[in-house]
Amino acid sequence: MGPLCAAPAALAFPPYRTTDAETAGDDTLEARIGLLRLQVRDSHSARKTPLSRVNYGIGPRFEVISELEYAIDERELDEGALGFKWAKLENSRGIGVETLILLPVRSEQSGAGLESQIIRTWQQERSRVHVNAGMFYDPRGTVTERGWRASALAEFPRDRLRPGVELFVRDSDTSDTRVQAGVGLIASLEGVEIRTGLHVGLTDAAPDLEASVWLAWKWRVPRSPAQ
Repeated sequence: MGPLCAAPAALAFPPYRTTDAETAGDDTLEARIGLLRLQVRDSHSARKTPLSRVNYGIGPRFEVISELEYAIDERELDEGALGFKWAKLENSRGIGVETLILLPVRSEQSGAGLESQIIRTWQQERSRVHVNAGMFYDPRGTVTERGWRASALAEFPRDRLRPGVELFVRDSDTSDTRVQAGVGLIASLEGVEIRTGLHVGLTDAAPDLEASVWLAWKWRVPRSPAQ
């Protein structure tokens, strides 16, 4: 059985592991703050907060990304990353790529890792499907980890609600294959989104249960007048 706090895949599109082939938008700041993520394995639990993902759109197809995570029980930073996403969505079909530099955020960590994945999105009036696949390299721990990840997410928008179902797979040379299935809900309120998710482990390497609650906002950043 792997350790409880093994390095997670980035929460690209919280509460999901899968991200979509869309960007924040030109001159748009997108902030997603996780109130709590709870992970349970063999009756032991770990809590993490605040979880943050901040994106800034540069043009219609490019955004820069920052991620940060704090482990409450260990009282230390747990994860950090900087990167970018390029995506093109036309005629209800999208393609993109997201690449993150995995940053050392604790004194015992050395070096920086890399995670990159291809993104596909298909949209219809009553459904959206997102598929991701990519590789990662992480030398920050005592043993360098190399592997791959893949996931699929189906969403079913209904007015202000977007329920979804997801399947996530992660495999590396240092651990057994981790498979998780989950459900999530994004609720759009006035000026804010509430995002909740619940995932269960389908293999021994995966946590028995993961749950998270997020808040999300989006602002258009006005450009400075030309000099």
